[in-house]
Amino acid sequence: MSKNNQNKKVSFDPLVRDFVFSKDTMFKHYATRETITVLKYFATSLFGKNNLDEVLWDILENCIAQLKLEDCVIYMINKERTFLVQKAAYGHKNNGQKKVISPIKIKLGHGIVGRVAQSGKYQCISDVTTNANYIVDDESRMSELSVPIFVDGKVVGVLDSEHSKKDFFGKDHIFLFRLIADLLSKKLKQIYNKGYCTLTKDNIYFKELDFLMKEAKMYRDPNLGLESMARKLKISSNYLSQLVNKLSGYNFADYVNRFRIEDVKSKLRNPSFVHYTIISIALEAGFNSKSTFYSAFKKLTGISPKEYRVSA
Repeated sequence: MSKNNQNKKVSFDPLVRDFVFSKDTMFKHYATRETITVLKYFATSLFGKNNLDEVLWDILENCIAQLKLEDCVIYMINKERTFLVQKAAYGHKNNGQKKVISPIKIKLGHGIVGRVAQSGKYQCISDVTTNANYIVDDESRMSELSVPIFVDGKVVGVLDSEHSKKDFFGKDHIFLFRLIADLLSKKLKQIYNKGYCTLTKDNIYFKELDFLMKEAKMYRDPNLGLESMARKLKISSNYLSQLVNKLSGYNFADYVNRFRIEDVKSKLRNPSFVHYTIISIALEAGFNSKSTFYSAFKKLTGISPKEYRVSA
C-alpha cells in the first residue's frame, strides 16, 4: 500500500462497517481502499456460513491466500482454557486438504502464540531466532505475526502466520490481521448465539448489480459469469450467488438471461429490427449459442422466439 493511500480517509462499505466494526474499534475511522477491498471479500465470503470449521477454513483457504502468505494457522483455546490447538491451516500444514496435518497443542503462556492468547495483545516478531519463546511447528521460519481473537472480551483463539524472511510483517499486515481477527470475532459470536445475517433489497451490492444490468447492460457480454461479476463487485462468488438467489428468486444464470430475453423481446417487437434474424438479435443480447438462447427463451416465456415474433 502506498503512503499516500494510507493517509486517505475512506468511507466504509455498509456490509463491512455493520458486520465488522463496533463503536469502540480503533479501525472504524481510517483505512486504505486496498484494505476495504480485502475486507469486502472477507465479509462476503463468510456470509451464510454458520459452522465453526467451515468459517475457520474459509478465512484461511479463501482469504488469507489473497495476502500471499507462506503459512497461516488459526488456533482455538480448549474449554478448560489450558492450551491452544491448531484448527485450520494454510500452507504446508494442510497439504491441500481441510485437515491439519499433525496439529500441535500449545499451553497458554508458552511460545509466542501461547503468550498472545494469555495477554490478549498481538506480537509481531521480526526475527524469531532472537526470541526464546519461539516454538518450531512444521519447519523453522524467521518472522512471525500472532493476533488474538476475542469473543465477548475473552480470547478464544489466535490468528498466526510465519514467514521465511526476517522483517516480513509490516504495519499493513498487522492492520489487516487485526481487522480480520475482529471480523472473525463477530462471526464466531454470531455462530455461538445462533444468529444469522439477512439480505434485503437495499443491499448495496444488489443495487450495483441491478445498475450494471439495467444501465450498463453488462448482460450483453457473452462471457459474463458468476466469478467475473463477483470480481467486478469485489465480493465473493458465494455471496453473490446467495444475493441473487435470495433477492431475485433466480440462480445467477437465469437472472442474467432474464435481462437478455427482455432485450431480445424488445427488438422482436421493434419494426426497426424486422430484417434481423432472431439468432443475430440473441447474440447481440449476450447469448453465445443458439441452443442456450432457445432453451432460455422457452423457459422464461413459455413459447419459442419465432412464435413470439409472429404474435408481437
